[in-house]
Amino acid sequence: MYYIATFYTHLGAMTFQKTLKRLGDDTATMMPVPRALSSSCGTCVRFEMPFDADRMQDEDLEKVVTVEGDVFTTIFETEE
Repeated sequence: MYYIATFYTHLGAMTFQKTLKRLGDDTATMMPVPRALSSSCGTCVRFEMPFDADRMQDEDLEKVVTVEGDVFTTIFETEE
């Protein structure tokens, strides 16, 4: 299992990746958003550190999903 975070802006994705690396997740990688998910900016961050909304939330964060095989499960979504 791993996580994918989507963002409203490309800058938000870059900032989130840097935050994850600072927190010790060296697996954090920016990549295009999978077709099964939607995103405003088209860029997401794939990571393995368990998501913690208190430490990882960002104003540009759209949603976070877990990925197991081909199944995406939303575990966090920004309120509109």
